[in-house]
Amino acid sequence: MATILVVDDELGIRDLLSEILNDEGHTVELAANAAEARSLRAQMRPDLVLLDIWMPDTDGVSLLKEWASAGLLTMPVIMMSGHATIDTAVEATRIGATAFLEKPITLAKLLKAVDQGLSKPAAKVGAGLPVKNSAAMTAELTVEAAMTGGTLPEPVMDLGPQASQSFNLDGPLRAARDEFEKAYFEFHLAKESGSMTRVAEKTGLERTHLYRKLKQLGVDLARSKRGAF
Repeated sequence: MATILVVDDELGIRDLLSEILNDEGHTVELAANAAEARSLRAQMRPDLVLLDIWMPDTDGVSLLKEWASAGLLTMPVIMMSGHATIDTAVEATRIGATAFLEKPITLAKLLKAVDQGLSKPAAKVGAGLPVKNSAAMTAELTVEAAMTGGTLPEPVMDLGPQASQSFNLDGPLRAARDEFEKAYFEFHLAKESGSMTRVAEKTGLERTHLYRKLKQLGVDLARSKRGAF
């Protein structure tokens, strides 16, 4: 497993990403700003960095550029933001970012981006991805698509059963309840294309509580990364 540095000024996002990645077997270090990220980068030499763009002191793109110019971009860096523009994504790609995740980040996209980032040979890190001229990109193109050279998003894999479901009513109440809850959450995960944020809103649960509940019920959260989406 890998050592991953998560850089984000939002405590809730840091904690959630840390919990998910720890459950996947990774070692996770957390930084709330660019200053902490610089210090941890020097101390631990992470295998991968998840880097937020909008931070109060130094923004993520500036920190990425700083690492690249100093020859410190020896690991894959995945950019994260809920407000980035296509131009920002293109700039980060040219500097050397390997991927971009738009917030709210779905579990499936997070795990896929981390797996792909860790599988990249070290020699290719920092080279950036081929991107089209941002002026030629259409309004429909997403920021994530811009980071991959203007390709369209891949189809989302079905994550669960349809609404119709039969249950074993002859067993204990607890078993029947767990069976129903598992089907309930799998249905909403499929309906919301794996978005933990939207499922949390639909079900009325806080995201960290929701994630723990899904793990407790045995919902296969990593299922989508084993197929195309």
